[in-house]
Amino acid sequence: MHITILALGSRGDIQPYATLGNGLKSSGHQVRFITFENFASLVSENKLDFHPIQGNAQALVASGGTNMLGLMRSFGSLAEGYARDLSAPHLGDTDLIINQLPAGLFGFDLAEKYGVPMALASVIPLARTRVFPLMGFPHLPLPGYNKATFYMGEQLAWQMFRPVINRWREKTLNLPRLPLKGYFGQLGTRQIPIVNGFSQHVVPRLKDWNEHIHITGYWFPEDKHWQPPSDLLAFIEAGSPPVFIGFGSMPIKNPQRTTSIILEALKQTGQRGVLHMGWGGLGNQALPENVFKIDYVPYDWLFPRMAMVIHHGGSGTTAFGLRSGIPSCVVSFVFDQQYWGKRISELGVGPKPISHKDLTVNRLMEAINVGISNSQVRQKAAKLSEKIKVENGIQNALSIFEKLLD
Repeated sequence: MHITILALGSRGDIQPYATLGNGLKSSGHQVRFITFENFASLVSENKLDFHPIQGNAQALVASGGTNMLGLMRSFGSLAEGYARDLSAPHLGDTDLIINQLPAGLFGFDLAEKYGVPMALASVIPLARTRVFPLMGFPHLPLPGYNKATFYMGEQLAWQMFRPVINRWREKTLNLPRLPLKGYFGQLGTRQIPIVNGFSQHVVPRLKDWNEHIHITGYWFPEDKHWQPPSDLLAFIEAGSPPVFIGFGSMPIKNPQRTTSIILEALKQTGQRGVLHMGWGGLGNQALPENVFKIDYVPYDWLFPRMAMVIHHGGSGTTAFGLRSGIPSCVVSFVFDQQYWGKRISELGVGPKPISHKDLTVNRLMEAINVGISNSQVRQKAAKLSEKIKVENGIQNALSIFEKLLD
């Protein structure tokens, strides 16, 4: 079977899908990966065929900021380029399209053009439900509100891309224009199943999800024998396990001030720290001996060696944190991050989340003290880790995709 995976976003967004593609390839399938051109090395690491899309995720996130509408506009500004790069005739040589893009954008049209099935794949819960609102919307006690937010979110994305997609359909794909309301009634049905790459122990199956909405478990990469730099390894082994603090791809308006808050909180709690520079540029100042700055270290290697992890709440970082078996805390910036931070707290495996706008030395100190000193939190984190580790998300996803072609 030939499988095409379409995924756009930051590295944390792309990583699970590249890992999924690697697992599908290891099972004997040919896999083409469509993503931004600057992720060529990630695609190569996973031994996948590469079809690049012009654009740079880091630049888009930087221009979009931490406002969800701004991020959508930033990615939407390249919509014409997406259509152009997705017009290559060889993309029709496939049996299945796995689409990560919100509401199945662009992939739906390719699947229709070439007469192949499409599955919507997600690492955050985006299927319509009455239980909670779509991420990014406030919680309001209004009848019918929760499910309505999913319709609103779908239409917000669709209306932003609709003119470009309809021109592309007519002029390049020779397909009829889609109506104003789009095709979203097909999401989460037999026509377009939704495959969720997260754990049922973290997001339990919702009662109003049907049999075409699946939960597979996380899509983790195979353990690699990664060799850490000698100075990092020496730092970790020189004392008690450090606290990891990093905000991944999030842009930070004042990285020096944020770094100072982190350093003071570590000092006041007597903890050592591993500080991830990330796209926000943390740590570009003099650091004390008890703090080690990193650029890139695989989280599956690093997190189990930490005392706790404090991060931005990206879905991938959250997954690695929960699997590591140590407490987590989210400093949220946008979209799904507040949700994951709240789930961590509800599961009892970490303190309550902190909005990045409300980050202070005292709040960070309190979070660190809960993660380090609360034995019940640490026990729950360890138990959840064991449940997550026995799930085989990639194999479960493979079974679902293969059934689509039966």
